[in-house]
Amino acid sequence: MLVWTGVATDTRVLREASALVAAGDTVHVIGRGVPTDYRPPHGVTVDSAGRPPAAQTRGRDLTAPERLARWALLPVHVRRRLERWQAEAEELARRAAADAPFGVVHAHDFTALPVGARLAGEWDLPLVYDTHEYWVGRPVEGRPAPWRRRREAATEDALGRRAAAVVTVGEGVAGALRADHPGWPEVTVVHNTFPVRTDLPPATSPPRAFVYAGRLAADRELEVIAAASRDLPGEVVLRGPADAEWLGRFDPGAARVEAAAPLEVVDNELLAAGAALVTHSDRWPNHRLAMPNKLFHAVSLGVPVVATDVGELGAAVRRHGLGTTYRPGDAADLVRAGRELVARHAELTAQVLAAREELSWEHDAAVLVRLHERVRGR
Repeated sequence: MLVWTGVATDTRVLREASALVAAGDTVHVIGRGVPTDYRPPHGVTVDSAGRPPAAQTRGRDLTAPERLARWALLPVHVRRRLERWQAEAEELARRAAADAPFGVVHAHDFTALPVGARLAGEWDLPLVYDTHEYWVGRPVEGRPAPWRRRREAATEDALGRRAAAVVTVGEGVAGALRADHPGWPEVTVVHNTFPVRTDLPPATSPPRAFVYAGRLAADRELEVIAAASRDLPGEVVLRGPADAEWLGRFDPGAARVEAAAPLEVVDNELLAAGAALVTHSDRWPNHRLAMPNKLFHAVSLGVPVVATDVGELGAAVRRHGLGTTYRPGDAADLVRAGRELVARHAELTAQVLAAREELSWEHDAAVLVRLHERVRGR
């Protein structure tokens, strides 16, 4: 597996790797800037190429001139870092293959696809392209670079045609990929679901707090949550890894901002609160197609959600009765949805519990394992 993340907190990559180990494989993951003290799950080994993102190591907020320079130069900076990572990852993969030949190359996201395609072609192995988002519709960071986006779209189309299989996170992204790339193999959906937790107490009912558990950064409706925080019927908690530059300008209102914590801590916090906030902006196509991890995390615990009524997210919440929805950007409607969730909490909790079997990692892990068996002809 190749992935341009630190692996240690990438729940999708680790969950997929562990599912393949449980099916009898060993998995070697090459990530980016992996913490030196990280210990991977049983049956998984990890190598690290490149350095972690600068925002994770920055010790101070940027000045206004520095922010302007970052905005202008970020596309060039990201491209150079990515190219360095790709070169190092390719070399590490070749060294690892010399010790134990691989059976499949599994590239996570477009950033790893060129390396994965080269190695799969060189070793005559099946390539699995696992895209965690609709790459051409993702948010733009820094100065717009339309020509680069067009080149990336053309590269993704060409390299995706070489794959034995394409995997993505939801039906919305899958539909967009099928429309954009008619020459690709069939696109298989493996959701970002979580294992069902039946060993934990039930969620607090009625809820006493609303918890957002995820990255704290732009385009996540956090400003709307802050504006609604004084009027929601319970405490509001925003917990997760933060974009330091964004957080320095963020006014949380009455919400409490907390640092990222281990999964078991977040599990207990969500259960004690009784309600989860699953929010996305309506600004980018990728957000309209995305199915956030936060939704499936709450479902695995039996916790109803207040979700932004955006694309696939809003449709999934309504289809399975997982909670209430509000209009994107509308703090007053978020308050209304929060009050409705409190009033209907017992009913919504029962619906979440009923949906857990279908929206579980046990279900999606089986899909992933069958796909790998198919591409290897087993």
